[in-house]
Amino acid sequence: MSETVFTYAAPALKFGTGASGEIGHDLQALGAERVLLVTDAGVAATGHPARIAEQMSARGIHVTTYDRARVEPTDASMVEAIDFARDAGPFDAVVAVGGGSTIDTAKAVNLLTTNPGELMDYVNAPVGRAQAPTQPLLPLVAVPTTTGTGAESTTICVLDVLALHVKTGISHPALRPRLAVVDPALTMTQPAMVTAASGMDILCHALESYTARWYADFDAKTPEQRVPYCGANPVADMWSEKALSLLAGAFRQAVRDGSDTVSREQMALAATFAGLGFGNAGVHIPHANAYPIAGRVRDFRPEGYPADEPIVPHGMAVSLTAPEAFRFTFEADPGRHLRAARLLEPDADLGEGPDVLPGVLVRLMRDIGIPNGLAEVGYGDGDVEPLVDGALKQQRLLATAPREVTGEDLAGVFRGSMEHW
Repeated sequence: MSETVFTYAAPALKFGTGASGEIGHDLQALGAERVLLVTDAGVAATGHPARIAEQMSARGIHVTTYDRARVEPTDASMVEAIDFARDAGPFDAVVAVGGGSTIDTAKAVNLLTTNPGELMDYVNAPVGRAQAPTQPLLPLVAVPTTTGTGAESTTICVLDVLALHVKTGISHPALRPRLAVVDPALTMTQPAMVTAASGMDILCHALESYTARWYADFDAKTPEQRVPYCGANPVADMWSEKALSLLAGAFRQAVRDGSDTVSREQMALAATFAGLGFGNAGVHIPHANAYPIAGRVRDFRPEGYPADEPIVPHGMAVSLTAPEAFRFTFEADPGRHLRAARLLEPDADLGEGPDVLPGVLVRLMRDIGIPNGLAEVGYGDGDVEPLVDGALKQQRLLATAPREVTGEDLAGVFRGSMEHW
C-alpha cells in the first residue's frame, strides 16, 4: 500500500533587517529568565552576539555566552559545549547566533542538557544508537549569520565523528528551533567564499528537496513511523521553486559584491525558503556524499575560513558532486530537473536532456569560485571506495533519492566529479 499522507512543520519566523534586535522581547514572551547564548569566535568578533546579549540583558534576562562552537562541529567539540552548558546551567532557553555549525551545536546542547545519556546515544544509526529524546527540550531561538544552511528551520544537527572519519548527525522533530530570527544585516560580514559555499548549500537544499522521491511513492507508514523527511510534496515544492528563483537573481551578485543589501536580503530569503522546503521533503545524494567528503579532508584550506586546520565547508562539499548526482537522477523525473534548470537560468535556451541541469550548476560554480571538482580539494581515484563507504552510511538521506542508489552508482558519481570543467 502506498503512502497517502505527508507532514509539514516549521518554526515561527521573524524576518527582516533589525529583527535580531527584538530577541529580548521574544524571550520574555516565552518566559525565559536565564539564557545560554551559543556562538563561535569568528562571529563573536563581529560584535553581533554581544549586541544581542546586551539587549536581552536590558530586559532583565541573565545571559551566559559560550563562544567556542566549532566551524564544522565534531563529537569532541559538541561534548565540550554540552559540558560547559551542564556546568553553567540550568537555563530556560537557548539562543544560537552564527552559521549552521553554531546552530547545530546549540541543538546538541539543548538535547543533552534536557535529556539523559551521551551524545552517541542520539546520533543516527548505524554510527550511533539513534535514541529519541524522552524529555521536552528548551525553546531554541536560531539567529543565522550566514545565508545557507537552513539549520534555523530543520530538525537535524550535523557533526563529524572523529574516530570514524565520518560526518553524521542527529535527527528528531524535537530539535527544530522554536523561533528563527533571520536578519539579513547580520550576513553583511560574510566573506565571498563563505557566501559562495553557503549559497551552494541553499541551492542543493532546494534542488534535492524538489527532485526527492515523491511522498506518495513511499510505502504507507503508521503514525509512529513518520519522520521529518517525508519526500517531495506540494508544500515543500512551493518553497523550493521560490528559493531557486531568488538564487537566479541574487547569487552571483552576492558573491561579487557582499555589500549589496538587496542581494544579501534575497539570499537570506532563499536560504529561509529552501530550509522550509527541505526541512520536510528531505535531501538526498549530494548531501549524503558531502558527509565523507568533509569528514575525510586532508589538507584543503579554503579562503575565508579558519586556516588552523583543513576543512571542506559543508556547502562546498555538497556542491562538488551535485552536477553528476543530478545527471544520475534525471531519468526519475526529467520534467522536474528541466524545470529547476529553467528557474535558475530563466533567460537561457537550455534545450533538453540529462546534461541541462548539470550544465547550469557547473557554470554557476565556475562563476562564484567553487573548486573544480573533488581533485581540487585533494581527492583522487584511490579515495573513491572510502568515499562511497561513507556515503552509504547516510541511508536516512539516500532513502529520499528519486532512484535506488547502489555503491556502484555512487562510485560513478564520485569518479565523474573529480573535475567538472
